[in-house]
Amino acid sequence: MNDLDPLVSSARADFAAAATPAELENAKARYLGKTGRLTELMKGLAALPPEQKKARGAEINALKQQVEAALNARRQALADAELERQLQAEALDVTLPGRQRGSGGLHPVSRTLERIEAIFGSMGFAVADGPEIENDWFNFTALNTPADHPARSMHDTFYVDAQGPAGGYLLRTHTSPMQVRHAVQHVKAHAGKGEAMPEIRVIAPGRTYRVDSDATHSPMFHQCEGLWIGRNVSFKDLKAVFADFFRNFFETDDLQIRFRPSFFPFTEPSAEVDITFGAGPLKGRWLEVAGSGQVHPNVVRNFGLDPEQYIGFAFGMGPDRLTMLRYGVNDLRLFFDGDLRFLSQFK
Repeated sequence: MNDLDPLVSSARADFAAAATPAELENAKARYLGKTGRLTELMKGLAALPPEQKKARGAEINALKQQVEAALNARRQALADAELERQLQAEALDVTLPGRQRGSGGLHPVSRTLERIEAIFGSMGFAVADGPEIENDWFNFTALNTPADHPARSMHDTFYVDAQGPAGGYLLRTHTSPMQVRHAVQHVKAHAGKGEAMPEIRVIAPGRTYRVDSDATHSPMFHQCEGLWIGRNVSFKDLKAVFADFFRNFFETDDLQIRFRPSFFPFTEPSAEVDITFGAGPLKGRWLEVAGSGQVHPNVVRNFGLDPEQYIGFAFGMGPDRLTMLRYGVNDLRLFFDGDLRFLSQFK
């Protein structure tokens, strides 16, 4: 047995006992450092006779190679152990579902507006569009509501320019101005053609603005106004349109409709429209859902038509309220708080 073999065994044992890289470096210094045991053996060669130096030097070099091999093996073992620890700490469970980009969906009020347009479209109504910043004439005066009319007090209004042309500009308080614009354009397009003017049959959905901020109102809300003007359009047609619409919108025949006398400056006679369901949580409760009436002769004149020849009806409903009834929601503000947990239910 070589007298240097115990040194190799000792070095291997010390390296194996090192639990951290720092401890391993300390063990290395005891054997390969400036004052290490192998270094001292190399220094001792100087005292040997020349004929022994070569053989002893070869033995020490072989010993050094074994010690360095044991050192490198332990370094690699510690590095592998550290990597494994990190992998365990940062492990990914590949069996979990990946992070997917969520799919969007239409806002419930937008779904209601699309539904309203589809149902009225099946009855031959076109869809009108118009500016949300409206002038006073289209918003009030053309609808038989002049500047001194008391009905204006019901429309707390956001004015943009109260002194501008045509009485100033404001955020429209209802979508009826879109009806006026559509009717005026319709009449102009068919004037002087020597033919009977086609009926005006149109709905006007969109955003409206009033200074309402109590628990049941919002400064911005939606309306859908409707207009049907012709030579033989009666209140009977209005009742038939509403009956068809509400039964299709709520997908039930088990409801009743009633008309209550009311007042609107742009219709005469005027009526509020109520519905009640024969089943469900709203069974037996009358709910106001729309306003309606025969178009006032002054409004017909503002369309550019003769009220002695043309007659018709107009109506207005709140899509926000219809959305609440359809989905069973009792607080309007939930639709506009931006809470995706609530809105995602309607995708």
